[in-house]
Amino acid sequence: MKSSESYRAAGVDISAGDEAKRRIAALAKKTFTSGVVSDIGAFGGVFRFPEGSRNLLLASADGVGTKLKVASAMGVFNTVGRDLVNHCVNDLLTLNAAPLFFLDYIGHSDMTAERIAELVEGLSTSCVENGLALIGGETAQLPGIYSPGDFDLAGFIVGTATDETYIDGGAIRPGDRLVALPSNGLMTNGYSLARRVLLDSGRFAPDDRPELLGGQSVGEALLAVHPSFLGRVKSLLQNNIEISGMAHITGGGIAGNLIRVLPKGCRALVEVSQIPIPPIFELIRSTGDIPRGEMFEVFNMGAGFILALRPNDLPMAFELAAIPCGEIVSGERSVEIGGLR
Repeated sequence: MKSSESYRAAGVDISAGDEAKRRIAALAKKTFTSGVVSDIGAFGGVFRFPEGSRNLLLASADGVGTKLKVASAMGVFNTVGRDLVNHCVNDLLTLNAAPLFFLDYIGHSDMTAERIAELVEGLSTSCVENGLALIGGETAQLPGIYSPGDFDLAGFIVGTATDETYIDGGAIRPGDRLVALPSNGLMTNGYSLARRVLLDSGRFAPDDRPELLGGQSVGEALLAVHPSFLGRVKSLLQNNIEISGMAHITGGGIAGNLIRVLPKGCRALVEVSQIPIPPIFELIRSTGDIPRGEMFEVFNMGAGFILALRPNDLPMAFELAAIPCGEIVSGERSVEIGGLR
């Protein structure tokens, strides 16, 4: 995937990141044992345990990124933990994993005990909401690494599935329909560009309320909590909807994440004109004079989660508030975005 010019100017080079991941994959594969089921590049790692059983353990790790900078600017520390847990839950959800437990890492220079407790409050809240146990973690005070006021937050999740419940996209086939579960904003990706355009430029302060946001402040829109899609997907499955693949739309946008679950011979045609786009994206685009196509390379643009379904299940999915957004056709493995105008 080519790098967004605006994102690169904000300090994030997607192409360089992709190259690093390619090199990491080669090194990681050297460690694979017989229990490894997944390949590098999926939304989570999959391990058969015990060996010879039909039981699968699934794990993933992630961070909150520079959304932490917005939280600091707003003086709000009890939401980014929720972002982290929900992000990790959604990554494992793409494999239809039931979440089991969670661990966190907090690195900082000079955070008070009160601030750390606020971070963990957010973790705890979303763990309870997702039926997930927060069983431990690490808090490290590292003034030689973090500047005063800076901190980092990362999380590690483990879930479970079986051979019968596991979904990895391998069942996607031409004729399947695509539906989206809407996002409420940036979730946890694209903040380096959003901050550069909206805040670092001095165009807006976090408490400014531009008309475009309909009464919401810039800081509030940027801190909108990354939603968990666990309940929504469970509802689809409980209504006997056959899901052949799922993608969590994070960094890299729709194309960069949907491609991760497409099998060979499948081309995804995504029509984005029906997906509601939260106003914060238009504020970023218009303020930064960013081409619309480039916005879709960086942000989720309103599609928080995309699922591939059998055609007969589309009416029921629509009744459950999923938004039709495309189809799978035969062709070279790729994602084509339509409706960008």
